[in-house]
Amino acid sequence: MPASPTPHIAIAIIGTGFGGLGLAIRLKQSGRDDFLMFERDTDVGGTWRDNSYPGCACDVESLLYSFSFAPNPRWSRTYSPQPEIQAYLQDCARRFDVLKHVRFQHNLTGSIWHDTEKRWHLTTSAGDFTADVLVSAVGPLSAPEIPSLKGIETFTGKMFHSAQWDHKYSLAGKRVAVIGTGASAIQFVPQIQPQVSQLTLFQRTPPWILPRRDRPYSEEEKNLHARFPLAQKFKRLKIFVVREFYGVGFRRPKFMAKAEYVATRHLQRAIASPELRRQLLPKYQFGCKRVLLSDDYYPALAQSNVELVTERVLEVRAKSIVTADNTERPIDVIIYGTGFQVTNAPYANLVKGRDGLSLAEVWQGRPGAYVGTTVAGFPNLFILHGPNTGLGHNSAILMLEAQIKHVLHALTYMRRKKVAAVEPTAAAAKRFSEEIARRGVGTVWTLGCNSWYLDRTGFNSTLWPASVPAFKRRVEKFRSHDYQAYKTIASQAHLPTNTALSQ
Repeated sequence: MPASPTPHIAIAIIGTGFGGLGLAIRLKQSGRDDFLMFERDTDVGGTWRDNSYPGCACDVESLLYSFSFAPNPRWSRTYSPQPEIQAYLQDCARRFDVLKHVRFQHNLTGSIWHDTEKRWHLTTSAGDFTADVLVSAVGPLSAPEIPSLKGIETFTGKMFHSAQWDHKYSLAGKRVAVIGTGASAIQFVPQIQPQVSQLTLFQRTPPWILPRRDRPYSEEEKNLHARFPLAQKFKRLKIFVVREFYGVGFRRPKFMAKAEYVATRHLQRAIASPELRRQLLPKYQFGCKRVLLSDDYYPALAQSNVELVTERVLEVRAKSIVTADNTERPIDVIIYGTGFQVTNAPYANLVKGRDGLSLAEVWQGRPGAYVGTTVAGFPNLFILHGPNTGLGHNSAILMLEAQIKHVLHALTYMRRKKVAAVEPTAAAAKRFSEEIARRGVGTVWTLGCNSWYLDRTGFNSTLWPASVPAFKRRVEKFRSHDYQAYKTIASQAHLPTNTALSQ
């Protein structure tokens, strides 16, 4: 019997977090249903599904960290906890009827553009597909970063990353080592500190921390949001404007003095020990690394069963960790709070363009994309949460929605002009790269500290170095003169169309 044809779809979306679901919903609303979402797990949610560690919550206010087209009047707090964000995404998937477009447990293992067919060929853990358009919505915080520690293979205790939390394992009475003091660690450390017998926190560099000032929404506020959507929209706008004002300081560091003062006072009020204060006070410019929010992290470190270690980890042994000063500390559990592979994301190795080169090979350690979304040499590839689309001051959902509009406008252009593929011109990509470099001059991220915003070349390829309105103006519109288009070829006429949607 002849082999069955490879299932084909018009639009393949990789990932079902905010980016993938947001695009899927907007496609449905525009009248398109010729797409599939490929999800490696058994549920939607992406980062907010995977990161379920104790205390996990967003550091952007709930009213702003949500889709503009799907407000939620029932947020319980000003800063949403992880279970509520996950539930919100699940509800959006159901409410906008996109779950039927998801193929769960389909992990992308490879993709390559076939120029003769003007199609992407995808390999997943559950079979092969072809697609006219490929959208990567895997997100920047999807691949945990685990450091290479000498002797780690000899450790006989329990080990896991914060994004892979083992909820079945009890930390009660254990001697726990936490490696890393980033956004995840400052949330879970206060939660586990009362349970463990000893918590040893290994810190490379201290973060700047501002008060969180989280509070529950009252029933009156929730009812107001539900009955008068404009009231909630006004509050959202107010939060947005305030956060945009904060953003000025990241672009003009001289305005950071007040924020640095507030953070310093926050530390001084919480920590009485002069030595501990010294260890926790950053020595780099405020904002150069990610600024964190917490009201309970400092008080947790002041407890008698917590030790802050600033010496470098020299070696891991079967039941202990040895630091550079030759101090050996007995350990039962190691928890990594070491963040994610952002500028070296694994998905970049799985996407190969016209010349057979992967994104990783083309980028060579310095990720870049035209308007953070498309890459020359990779026709019909769109990257949500792409290079230079992150923010240090506002909601990433705002950036995603601007990118989604760009993708929709591109698809409309392709359909109207009857073209098979589009990709940015090399000249347009070069101009945008130069624009990013130009906008980045003088920003707080160029002042010499080493952060995960910087790629291996030392360039900020993660954050957008300007305001959100500037990004929207630059990205939402599809400028056809910055793209080259490829007409439909005759040989496509016999190829199967949208066969995957009926399976």
